Amino acid sequence: MTRIFMSLLFIVFAGALPAAAQQSVFIQIEAQPSLARAEDSLRRYALEVQDVNGFALGGGWYGIALGPYDEDEAPGILRNLRAARLIPRDSYIAQPSEYQRQFWPVGTDLLAAIESGQTSDAAQSEARSSQARTERVDPAPEATADPEPVLVDETPREARASEARLTREERAALQVALKWAGFYGGAIDAAFGRGTRGSMARWQEANSFEPTGVLTTRQRAELLRQYNAVLDGLGLRVVRDTEAGIEMRMPMDVVSFDRYEAPFAHYTATGNIEARVLLISQEGDRATLAGLYDIMQTLEIVPETGPRTIQGDAFTLIGEGAYFISHTQAWLRNGEVKGFTLIWPAGDEERRTRLLGEMQESFTRLDGTLDPTAGADREQSINLVAGLEIRKPKISRSGFYVDRAGTVVTTSEVVQGCSRITLDDAYDATVQAVDEEAGIAVLRPVDPLAPLAVAAFGEAVPRLKADIAVAGYSYGGVLSAPTVTFGQLEDVQGLQGEESLKRLALSALEGDAGGPVVDAGGAVVGMLLPAQSNGRRLPDGVSFAANAETIRAVLEAAGVRSAASTGGDLLKPEALTQRATGMTVLVSCWD
Repeated sequence: MTRIFMSLLFIVFAGALPAAAQQSVFIQIEAQPSLARAEDSLRRYALEVQDVNGFALGGGWYGIALGPYDEDEAPGILRNLRAARLIPRDSYIAQPSEYQRQFWPVGTDLLAAIESGQTSDAAQSEARSSQARTERVDPAPEATADPEPVLVDETPREARASEARLTREERAALQVALKWAGFYGGAIDAAFGRGTRGSMARWQEANSFEPTGVLTTRQRAELLRQYNAVLDGLGLRVVRDTEAGIEMRMPMDVVSFDRYEAPFAHYTATGNIEARVLLISQEGDRATLAGLYDIMQTLEIVPETGPRTIQGDAFTLIGEGAYFISHTQAWLRNGEVKGFTLIWPAGDEERRTRLLGEMQESFTRLDGTLDPTAGADREQSINLVAGLEIRKPKISRSGFYVDRAGTVVTTSEVVQGCSRITLDDAYDATVQAVDEEAGIAVLRPVDPLAPLAVAAFGEAVPRLKADIAVAGYSYGGVLSAPTVTFGQLEDVQGLQGEESLKRLALSALEGDAGGPVVDAGGAVVGMLLPAQSNGRRLPDGVSFAANAETIRAVLEAAGVRSAASTGGDLLKPEALTQRATGMTVLVSCWD
């Protein structure tokens, strides 16, 4: 009856729609703090209403929304759904911009469809098609010349008798399987009431059984077989790792134990499925937990996008990449931090979600933690943390601050093709201006910064053979602080007479490009340019810099005010180094 009512609603509103395309909106009906709870809600709502979608909201929250609808149509639908008590009273109309990626129905991306200009009708059609494929809720029977025979192995009386012998856990397992299949939306209470009986009848009808609402022994076995089929071939069994002090069900046909490197026990892939499991085990406190949370976000196994949250004595860290998804959870109990990471190929969401649920449900803490010296004899590397590769930028160069808000000047080569730009690996920045001819880029931090020092540009023309210095991250951030390289000014123009350049006698390294060139008084007289340009590499000991006038012209065009220096006393090498490094920043470009 509910679906008939909903269909009438949509027919009435569809007939009242104007012909011109309007802005698409959604009806936000619920938010959940975990993916598993959100999926449970989605299946429950899908039994009652149409156009149900799941979106990530950020901060570890997931939203359930109906739509998309034309903005003029949505208020009427909202009122009628509230009146019919099909959605909560606090449901409201939401804009597409309020949502992040769509995770339900699988394979649907309504946000991209709306952004590309599709109407809400077209987007709804695609969503309903995907939902029908994903949820299998009340599927329509296929028309055939001869209906398939009804399979009977027990009478209803016999089925009830065998059902009565089920334990509470077995009854609850049947409700879980019915919910997974999309036929049950109630609580897992092991009580076979009206809702459970109705879901059993719908499952029976969809599987060519007589819809009695009482499952026979054979039908219960078939339902559980369907539920567990997604895990076939994984070799799911309980692993008791006494070294790590953790017991948990793990897919041992696709991973096997490899090694211990504190605080991780590594289980690596053994076959065609590129899966990995890490057990996390170490002594510690909240600071230890927070440190682990921060460190793991620098690892290659945790892609940068995805919900993540840390609260009190636990954290959840989900990384969603193009090729794999990693899910990490850790908890602090009695001075011990324990948890796990599951790394699974992207595009296998149903199996990953089921496997993750099995691991979460079975996770058990045993006595003891992993020996902190475990793996200490293995080869060490600055690019590794406990045997896991650290995420590295595509390219890193130097830059320097030009105002108190944290605006940065750097070389244009470091901002090409970046999905993300960071300052000192910690602060996000955006490109404000680029002058390709001069080789200069201007970056603006997303959040204002407070630099230790800011460039003051020299106004006087430096003398030939004058002492100069360049501050930069010579080794691309391998060292935690910039270094200073000393040299001399060889010429106030380029090899072909370019007035925007200065030629330096300086042995700079690749990472120094973009760093400030300062005179003996600490005034900035230029920005070091890359040693290689247009396929040609400069001889050792020869470098070029964009001069101060050119840099200030680029800044002025970008609307950035810069300070000037009229000259002053010569600085001692220690003071000059402190001033130059104080204004220098590491600029990194990430894929």
